[in-house]
Amino acid sequence: MDAVENWHEFNVAIVGAAAALAGLVIVAASVNIGDIVKAVSLTSRLASGITGLVLALTASAVGLIPEITPVAYGATMLAVSIAFAIFPAQAARRIFENRAPENEARPFKALVGFVAPVAYLIGSVLLIAGAPGGLVVFAIGSILAVMAALLISWVVLVEVLR
Repeated sequence: MDAVENWHEFNVAIVGAAAALAGLVIVAASVNIGDIVKAVSLTSRLASGITGLVLALTASAVGLIPEITPVAYGATMLAVSIAFAIFPAQAARRIFENRAPENEARPFKALVGFVAPVAYLIGSVLLIAGAPGGLVVFAIGSILAVMAALLISWVVLVEVLR
């Protein structure tokens, strides 16, 4: 239990940052939402980016639950990560369906959305197995989730204006 409590300040910071960024991305996307929804792959990619932020927010919020054990934290995040992996999977499918010549770097576009869910899956397995390093992997997952979400969101917002 102390291991999770040692990450309290980090989790508080990530909850605030992820919530603020998710709101900003949604507001920024709303300006061009009509054009974004016309391009199915852009809509899926944007959803994947926002989902990464919500996953980071959820992971940190769960870590703030008083007296949560590492195993309970890991089990919760295992289920949440699997559920949230649906969004990047859908985005990857849409990316590969888009055969337009300007749709370059398909593998990179498809993989970037999986960064956070995979990190949280690895961290979850480590915590369930009793390895406190799972908390470090969660922290890395949070940082990668923010980076991936911002990258995805920026690219979507630029591509919609092309």
